[in-house]
Formats: sequence, structure tokens, C-alpha cells
Amino acid sequence: MATLKEQTEAKVEAGRKGNPDFMKGVDAEIAKAKSFQQGSDALAIGAKAPEFTLPDAKANTVSLSTLLNQGPVVVTFYRGSWCPYCNLQLRALQSRLADIKQLGATLVAISPQVPDDSLSEDEISKMDFIVLSDQSAKVAGKYGVAWEVPEFLIEHMKNDRQLDLETINNGNGNILPIPATFVLNQSGDVTWRYVDVDYRTRSEPQDIIDALKSM
Repeated sequence: MATLKEQTEAKVEAGRKGNPDFMKGVDAEIAKAKSFQQGSDALAIGAKAPEFTLPDAKANTVSLSTLLNQGPVVVTFYRGSWCPYCNLQLRALQSRLADIKQLGATLVAISPQVPDDSLSEDEISKMDFIVLSDQSAKVAGKYGVAWEVPEFLIEHMKNDRQLDLETINNGNGNILPIPATFVLNQSGDVTWRYVDVDYRTRSEPQDIIDALKSM
């Protein structure tokens, strides 16, 4: 089975062939974001993870402190179910969820989408981890991974994909999380993290599992 990196690289390559001008624009925006050190404020290893209480798809609230009472927590921020790279990541995590749970950890995926739209009911029924809604990416901001989306990408979403992020997120449509993953020990300290402003790259599930094993 292809790794997540191989899957995302294949999707990027397909995008370059199908819409080379757009992908060149994405490359330029990502390079600009990296030059401004976007994501450099993300929680560092050893930092205490901020508390959060967020709703799930059924409007039940879930708090980090409650999850930590049960063991380590893996917190992953993703842009939304409309993002193909996010869907690849979530499916990859689902495929290794048994290994994550066997190590006593809870996996939590957070996006800005409103609870009813975090994932479709069909997709939710196939996912056994917790999916939470962080409207306007406020919690992402506390974790240092909120990103003001460039106008180039906003226009692409509106005009080419008919995506109205203000409606989808029921809040600020110009702010999305940098796809990032944090592994927290039971004390709530960050023991491992993956942060990259290039939304086309994601952490490998095996790296998360290795981080949990090394606790």
C-alpha cells in the first residue's frame, strides 16, 4: 500500500499535469508563506497544549482535559472535508487507528467546518476517531497554526470550486489551519509535532505511532 507521502505526491503531480498554471501559483504562495516563516509560532516540543472545548458532529462538546484523563492525545488540524489532501490524511489515519488506540492514545481531528459539515454522515460512520469543529480556527490560533489564506487561493476556491468558506465554516472564511499534528503526553505536553505550511504535505501515521511508542 502506498504511503501517505506517495499518495499526496501523486495528487500533486496530477494537479501539475491538469492545471499547471494553478499549481505554479500555489508553489509561489507556499514559497512566500515559508519566507515569512508561517507556522514558526506553532507549539514547540515541550510546550503545554492549550485547553479546548469544541463540538463534534452531533453538537456534543469534547474537551482536551477530559481526553487527557484517558491517556495521550494526538491532535491533528485539517482544512476541511472539501480538501482532497485532508481526505487522504484522514483515511490514512483511520487505517492505522487500531495501532494508535493500542498505545493508549486518542486521535482528535479538528477543522473550522461547522459541526453538521465536518464530514458527511457516510464518512463519519467510517471514522472511529473524534472530529471536532473549530469555527474561525480559534483553537488553531492558540496552537500557532492559523493561516490567513492568500487571496489567490480564496479566489480559486470561490470561482473554480464554488466553495464559500464563510458559509462552510460559519465564520471567518479567510482563516484556515496549517495542516499540523501534535502528539501530547498525558500531562498535555507536546512530545512530537509536524507543521508545514505547504498543505500538500502531511505527517505519516507511522511517524505518529513511533512518537507514541517513544514516550
